[in-house]
Amino acid sequence: MKKTSDFAMIIHAFFTDWLGRQRELSTHTIRSYRDTWRLFLRFLEEHRSLPIERLALRDITIAHVLEFLEHHERTHSISTGTRNCRLAGLRALFDFAARQDPTAIAQASQMRQIPRRRGIQRPICYLEQQEVDAILAQPDRSTPEGQRDHALMVFLYNTGARIQEALDLCPQAVRFESPCSVRLFGKGRRERVCPMWPETSALLRALLRRRPRAIDHCEPLRGTARGLRRTAEVSAVCYGSGQVRSSDCPQTDFAPHFQTFDCGGPCRPRGRHPGHSRAAGTCSARDDSSLRTGEHANEA
Repeated sequence: MKKTSDFAMIIHAFFTDWLGRQRELSTHTIRSYRDTWRLFLRFLEEHRSLPIERLALRDITIAHVLEFLEHHERTHSISTGTRNCRLAGLRALFDFAARQDPTAIAQASQMRQIPRRRGIQRPICYLEQQEVDAILAQPDRSTPEGQRDHALMVFLYNTGARIQEALDLCPQAVRFESPCSVRLFGKGRRERVCPMWPETSALLRALLRRRPRAIDHCEPLRGTARGLRRTAEVSAVCYGSGQVRSSDCPQTDFAPHFQTFDCGGPCRPRGRHPGHSRAAGTCSARDDSSLRTGEHANEA
């Protein structure tokens, strides 16, 4: 019976114990690291004739990592962000190996010398008031499905919540009394409280009244109407050019295209991912002339 290699034991401990149990990283991060190493090991076997079953940690060099990153950039046209994510997954295992075996410290230090690549900082897009009004007016509010869709869109517009945050929202997280607010738990396991307009609170109340079973505080609001998840997945975001972008993933962040609120006043999002632990990460400058607090919900 063949003895399990040290590299195989490191890989196993890294994914089963270090990432999940000790660091408690999200399943998405663990899957990203897993996919990175799956692609990297396949690259070593196919392009460098290094069989996986006989691979040792010392066999992997900085040249192999650079070749792997360049190969995927060239053949798969990956973005700068994806390249940096691949590099982070490779670095993480070498850092872990250095903690387990001091002889791997030099190798981990070499991997740290590979720099992250800076990408193009694109301007933040947002919707003008008339564009938001046009979107909010699309659902047919004479039908239960239209009322549901309208409530979802107003909620996303009001709070700047991510799609997944809206789908996981439970009634117990909503404060219906004045001042109305909602507690969201989102990316990076960050929890934040966002103020809500009275109109948004009224729409959520009406959504709950149509399905009384959803008053159970442990049941997400997405269970109050059939198809709410699909509604979130295909919510179209219209730009001034007339183009429409639709999301196929419930975690797609539509919030950058909606104006969010901090302490009850209108502002425009600065970060590409609203929902950071600091309000300054999502808001840049006040624009009292472009919005009238709460009025757009009535007009829609």
